[in-house]
Amino acid sequence: MRIARFTTGDDPRFGAVGQDESGETVLAVLEGDPLYRSIQLTGERLSLPDVRLLAPVIPRSKIIGVGRNYADHAAELGNEPPPEPLLFLKPNTSVIGPDEPIVLPEQSSDVHHEAELAVVIGRIAKTVPRDRVSDVIFGYTCANDVTARDLQKRDNQWARAKGFDTFCPLGPWIETDLDPADLAVRCRVNGDERQAGRTSQLIFDVATLVEYISAAFTLLPGDVILTGTPAGVGPIAAGDHVAVTVEGIGALTNPVVAAE
Repeated sequence: MRIARFTTGDDPRFGAVGQDESGETVLAVLEGDPLYRSIQLTGERLSLPDVRLLAPVIPRSKIIGVGRNYADHAAELGNEPPPEPLLFLKPNTSVIGPDEPIVLPEQSSDVHHEAELAVVIGRIAKTVPRDRVSDVIFGYTCANDVTARDLQKRDNQWARAKGFDTFCPLGPWIETDLDPADLAVRCRVNGDERQAGRTSQLIFDVATLVEYISAAFTLLPGDVILTGTPAGVGPIAAGDHVAVTVEGIGALTNPVVAAE
């Protein structure tokens, strides 16, 4: 099932994405937030073009990023692959949804795109063994771990470089029925392909990441894990359009604008 978060001008609501008899994409509106209650339909249906999609989840707690989790990406930045998952946190205020602008901060002159598969946690989870990991995952979505590369190097830590407002686009929806073992992850900027990898190339797979992270942090419903980015990261500029696609999920597109 694909779960979208959307608005028609009122408070955000959730819907199951599907097609009607004519093949038009529609949203079957849900009761409440499916992360915190069982999925129930209201009976209302809306056409996708009539709504504005929002980030499918706004983490109430945390976003956990995983650095250098593709060997080719580590190599392109002159780094060795880490011996264990390399973790960092992004604030929930960095989250935006489909078609919302990535704002380039005045503090940086070298902001990069990073296409990633994101994992959305569905229940409270602590010290989860890898054979139980699927029990705590609600679903998967596309992510762009936007990074101010110059600040990352200058600060010698990653909080500011990866934490600016708008630096965590998520969407377009959550796919709840997906095998993350071997999915294509791509990024296009203005239609030109920049990144093309597969989750089978992850140094630490999804099960390993959830097991490792939950041994350190209690994971809460709505927490998001960014699994890492393949090689090909590069700068984005005002006026660009960035599209992250993950096989089996869809495309997350965002324009890039300069700070006002």
